Amino acid sequence: MARVKGAMMTRKRRNKVLKLAKGYFGSKHKLFKTAKEAVMKSGNYAYIGRKQKKRDFRRLWITRISAASKINGMNYSTFMNGLKKAGIQMNRKMLAELAVNDAAGFAALVEQSKAALSK
Repeated sequence: MARVKGAMMTRKRRNKVLKLAKGYFGSKHKLFKTAKEAVMKSGNYAYIGRKQKKRDFRRLWITRISAASKINGMNYSTFMNGLKKAGIQMNRKMLAELAVNDAAGFAALVEQSKAALSK
């Protein structure tokens, strides 16, 4: 029986890695060994980045809500506490959207928050 070599599958695997390394600087997009290392490292960065993206957006939303609530005479923590006591369940993403696009609507929420805290 003839011996089977893995030339086709090896070439296919290497080309897959080189395709992922397309656009990398220097020999990282030409040589398999360095391309493999760079692709593995970039995969780790991408994995970490997907987690950091969630943190970064939450931080951005909180900053926007804080700025808008300060304009209306409250700080962030008391505003959120007032919303909770008022029974308004709204996530930070939507609150940030209101703060940026609908200042009057956000001001109404701040008034409801103040009313709930004064009770």
